[in-house]
Amino acid sequence: MDVLLDLLDPKWWLGMLGAFATIGVIAIVFAETGLLVGFFLPGDSLLVTAGIFSTAAAAHGFGIAPLSLPTLLVFAPIAAIAGAQFGHFLGARFGRKLFDKPDSRLFKREHVDKAEYYFEKFGPAKAVVAARFMPIVRTFMNPVAGVLEMDARRFFVWNALGGVVWVEALLLLGYFLGSKVEGIDKYILPGVFVVVLLSVIPIVREVLKSRKAAALEPKGRHHAPR
Repeated sequence: MDVLLDLLDPKWWLGMLGAFATIGVIAIVFAETGLLVGFFLPGDSLLVTAGIFSTAAAAHGFGIAPLSLPTLLVFAPIAAIAGAQFGHFLGARFGRKLFDKPDSRLFKREHVDKAEYYFEKFGPAKAVVAARFMPIVRTFMNPVAGVLEMDARRFFVWNALGGVVWVEALLLLGYFLGSKVEGIDKYILPGVFVVVLLSVIPIVREVLKSRKAAALEPKGRHHAPR
């Protein structure tokens, strides 16, 4: 349990990365969006926290050097876009056999099904952008888009739009909080759980709706994936 809390705590990541925190944040953003095993990494909360610790007061209160906000604003969106493009490439290259593996701690078939459900529900463009703000779905949407043969150039356009909006908005939100709220570093861990909770609400709502619809359908009829 302690290990899980550490992995979810962006302060733990920044403390572990130390002097390489700025580069580490960029690398984590790439891994969380581009590697199937990266879904457990903090995304939203890490970006907000990185923005907070780009202010001198919050960083010094935590005992680290301030992160470079200009570097993050330029390279974190690039990492988010590149990671998603890599995920799309994997999906297009390997097809459904990319997901042809048994469930494990690092892979759950239901994560793929959720991403595919949103892809079909919202349509390719809207799904790619909206997935940026949904933990886990954010990681699996990109290879799913490749598997479902979304054109690479079209994917790039909407991937770039979603990546820039997601990264810049959360970094700047964190910077604003770090600049305006005194002692903000003390509230980061509770804030992480709030961010995660708000992020999964749309997923939980859709899952409950789909299960309710499935329960009301006559037996034997095919229904939409979860």
